[in-house]
Amino acid sequence: MDSSAKLLEDSLLIIWNDRDPEKRLKAMAEIYAADIVFYESNDGPAIEGYEAINELISKLQSQWPLEFKFELSRPSHVNHQVQHITWTLGIPGQTPVATGMDIAIVENHQIKLLHLLLDAPAQ
Repeated sequence: MDSSAKLLEDSLLIIWNDRDPEKRLKAMAEIYAADIVFYESNDGPAIEGYEAINELISKLQSQWPLEFKFELSRPSHVNHQVQHITWTLGIPGQTPVATGMDIAIVENHQIKLLHLLLDAPAQ
């Protein structure tokens, strides 16, 4: 697996799991393009740039127990500039509170576009 194949895994496991906003910003500069666009949902607006994504992560993390972590359901899939991962969120070893997938478009070895597809909650 080439190094770009780890970008989306690093986005989830390094950026989205880190509770330190300054460390997240440093990681974003390595993993995300400067003009990254994140689509959290089809109903919401695009979230553009490091600062806006960092603020969103801080806001979400403030609502979660400290033990919550994202974990990969399986390794990333890569097809040229498109990457895909599936993940769980919750306390490791317990039933996840959320599951979903991320799809990224990579340009120049950085994530340019990031899309979240959240699974519907179990009934």
